[in-house]
Amino acid sequence: MPRSWEHLRIHHRPAVPDAGVLLLPGGRADGLAPPRRVNLPALRMVLFARALRRALPRAVVASVRYRHRGWNGSRADPVTDARSALVELEGLAPGAPLLLVGHSMGARAALAAAGRPSVAGVVALAPWCPPGDPVGQLNGRRVLVLHDGADRVTSAALAWEFARRAAAAGAVVEAVPMARGGHTMVRGARAWHRLTAAFAAAVLGGAKVS
Repeated sequence: MPRSWEHLRIHHRPAVPDAGVLLLPGGRADGLAPPRRVNLPALRMVLFARALRRALPRAVVASVRYRHRGWNGSRADPVTDARSALVELEGLAPGAPLLLVGHSMGARAALAAAGRPSVAGVVALAPWCPPGDPVGQLNGRRVLVLHDGADRVTSAALAWEFARRAAAAGAVVEAVPMARGGHTMVRGARAWHRLTAAFAAAVLGGAKVS
């Protein structure tokens, strides 16, 4: 087993894992430069990683390493990175169910990459959900969407519409309006962490992977 991974940053790795969680930070619509070594989108997800480690002590918890800061149109670079990271995570937790937890651009990437058979569910935090994004890949997955209606960066209305389409396509969807947090999820952060960790425990505790 290699000591480093090209597409993953490991936060927690138990000796005998029974599940895996992949965190996907936010980014930009466009940007081919690599993310900075220390950046706010990644730092926001560290607190989610801590909450998930406490809720799932036997799960591998890791973050994706993006090659570029942006989505970049039809390139959809974060989706390619997410799929590569999932392959590595599957190697660290063989046969175990996996959960994707993404914020903003990372939530869009998580939703798009959820079609791998190992993926049991997705948590979409203040997701970027442009009209027309596909939903068929979410059939049979459990999906939690958390969004503050006061978010001025991504649209909660579009997130709720995406959730409705995903449910019609066969996903089991929970859509929860958040009272505080805006886009950065700083105000009322504990509620975002708590709901994410509880959903992860529920999905990965009894998930069956097709």
